[in-house]
Amino acid sequence: MVEAPVEKAKKPSPNAHLKTVPQERELRDRIRAEAHQFAKSIDRSKQLTKPELQKLGEELLQQAGFDQQFLGFTMVAIANEFWRDQVSAVDFKRRLLLLPHCLKNAEGCPADYDEFGLDCRKCGACEVADFKTKAEDLGYKVLVSEGTPIVLKIIVSGHVDAIVGVACLNVLEKAIDKILLAGIPCVAAPLLSSNCRSTSVDNDWVFDLIGLKTEAPKQVTKTYVHLMRASNQMFEPAALDKLAPRQRAKTLTPDPSPGERGPTGDPLALHEKIAYDWLMQGGKRSRPFITLAAYDALTGGKATRSADGIDISDSVKRAALAIETFHKASLVHDDIEDDDTFRYGQETLHRQYGIGTAINVGDYLIGLGYRLVSRERKTLGSDVAADILDKLADAHLKLSEGQGAELLWRDAKDKTITALEAMKIYALKTSPAFEAALYSGIRLAGPADAYEKMITDFSRHLGVAFQILNDFKDWEGDSDNKLVAGQDILAGRPTLLLALALEALTGGDREELLAIVHGEHPRQAQNLVPRVRQLFEKAEVFEKAEKLVEKYRARTEAIADAVEPTELRELLYYLVDTVLDRVEPEAPEAMPQLVALSLPLAHA
Repeated sequence: MVEAPVEKAKKPSPNAHLKTVPQERELRDRIRAEAHQFAKSIDRSKQLTKPELQKLGEELLQQAGFDQQFLGFTMVAIANEFWRDQVSAVDFKRRLLLLPHCLKNAEGCPADYDEFGLDCRKCGACEVADFKTKAEDLGYKVLVSEGTPIVLKIIVSGHVDAIVGVACLNVLEKAIDKILLAGIPCVAAPLLSSNCRSTSVDNDWVFDLIGLKTEAPKQVTKTYVHLMRASNQMFEPAALDKLAPRQRAKTLTPDPSPGERGPTGDPLALHEKIAYDWLMQGGKRSRPFITLAAYDALTGGKATRSADGIDISDSVKRAALAIETFHKASLVHDDIEDDDTFRYGQETLHRQYGIGTAINVGDYLIGLGYRLVSRERKTLGSDVAADILDKLADAHLKLSEGQGAELLWRDAKDKTITALEAMKIYALKTSPAFEAALYSGIRLAGPADAYEKMITDFSRHLGVAFQILNDFKDWEGDSDNKLVAGQDILAGRPTLLLALALEALTGGDREELLAIVHGEHPRQAQNLVPRVRQLFEKAEVFEKAEKLVEKYRARTEAIADAVEPTELRELLYYLVDTVLDRVEPEAPEAMPQLVALSLPLAHA
């Protein structure tokens, strides 16, 4: 008889003692009432960050004499008051109700998942049905899941402007930082326990939040959502065809024959379609967003106050689009050089169409990027276009140097590498794209000479920290690119984690790690990744890398501290927080369901 493996107990959160929901209804109501009065003095024109919200929660608890264990609950109550008027002013049809699975009937939920989530109207045996029915009758979109990344994608898609949520404090803690950072109006009701079965919530509180409706408030909180949407909308088919018109699409036969990969017809048109389809593929669009947001910050920052404040010409958008064409080209070439399997949750381009075609698509996108800027020289001014093209060329060279150094290391006999050497490669591989995007936005708004050193230093520190976080992602897996954990070590890439391990390990452990990197280890490949993890943990590389991320984060923030005007400084802070955001991966078994649930909303 084989014994079942013993499930490891989860480590308690270091702040678990601060996440208690008051079990007495009278106490919950008192805290909410105190939060209502307390929040009246908060300046709603500025974004509310999680550290600031925690400070406010601690202050309220101390003033009212409540126990500190209710800090998490109090933070939610204050955030609700902060956003209440702005959520109330959003049309019901532009709101999302986010409900947890754990509210459904624990004795056996008879509801089936349809294309929009749980089909609750046929049942009515639990709160999910009651909340969902009322919300849908008002016009809400409703999602029954726990996926914060999915929610943010829905927000950026442009179909939802506010969120009403129900979740346990643990989930709210993970979501609140991202939601506050993006400036998305949101109110929430915490579940009365974190038990994932037979939990409950104050039903009247949820119904009150769902039914909020008032006129628009006079004071609106700053948000980058409008600019995030603008950067994403550039890659929708109609917008992309306007900004970068296709030359050969009319010669395609749209319906493929059975067994063929795609459209047939003119091979030139097919090549163009592959390039444009790749350009429209997923990703966060963070680089074109940086360009648009930097331009907006130096031209008054109107887009952070209202969607009506977005006044960005097609010429500026084409420059931002060019940044993404370079980025997408570099991904195609990187995937070939590293022989990666997945990108954006599907096979990489060279696996779909072959190496030769993929190389050429990457080259095509580089040419497209240069042309998008060069043909705007009459509108932008020859000096502006020339400066941006020069920065793009400089970024292109640096990216190639970084990738070249990595490839030469991979093919070398000597596989030793220091942490300093790894970070030099990181600075060349990642930072230039941030630098080009930030510089382009600033230069489009006016002279950039006074900002050049700041842009270079800020981008270098940000890029290194981002690449270190990407190393962590390789060991966690994710829903976009690295579906298989440990790919970097199997591919023999010179990562910082490897460098830290080689510097810390001695004797047989170090020799074993080098043998793995050389491909000379006797174990099968599938057994190597767990062993490398053991060696990395022994060398404490994950802890050391975390400290380096914080070190580089501090450097970027110190640079931002001295930047004027305020709008640009606040953008730099926002970039630090978002680019260096550590997203916890979804449970593998939950990911397909969450993606399926999001599709109807994304195409509403």
